[in-house]
Amino acid sequence: MLELAVARALYETYPDFAEGQLAKIRSHVVSRPSCASVAAELELGPRLAQSRAAVPQRDLDQLARNRRVLAALLEAVLAALFLEHGFEPIEEAVVAAFRGRIEYALNTYIDHKTELQELLAGRGQTVAYALLEVDGPPHQRSFTAAASIEGEQMGVGRGRSKKDAEQSAAKEALARLVLEASA
Repeated sequence: MLELAVARALYETYPDFAEGQLAKIRSHVVSRPSCASVAAELELGPRLAQSRAAVPQRDLDQLARNRRVLAALLEAVLAALFLEHGFEPIEEAVVAAFRGRIEYALNTYIDHKTELQELLAGRGQTVAYALLEVDGPPHQRSFTAAASIEGEQMGVGRGRSKKDAEQSAAKEALARLVLEASA
């Protein structure tokens, strides 16, 4: 339901964009981190923490700050709205809730991993990612990953998730490839 609403809004708003470009934007907009951001904007975490669930308050408070839980909570709310009202009546509100994420994807977000993979595909090369290190307690993990091209480590990145670390490593690898190409 979320993917359909966002895909339709993107298609209607940006008819000149290539299909692949729209797919990348949609993918980012409906991702777990985006859903967690929208859930935070809608204050679903504090609402969960205030619930009268048969769960200790300390656990509720911790769940209300967990980005995966927030994303799942938003998806559950959207599913309940869909089941109660159907697609058409809620579509506009869903797109409005994600408008900030759409703007971010259009203007700021760059998928470095895909960009690197596309660049290398044109050269007949591939990239491999390796997790180098995981630090911190379970609720505050820090990941370090490396991007290797043809067996040579070209970038190292850190992030709050494995995916973020790989994105950072891909960004560094891209920068290094641009430097080598201009030398």
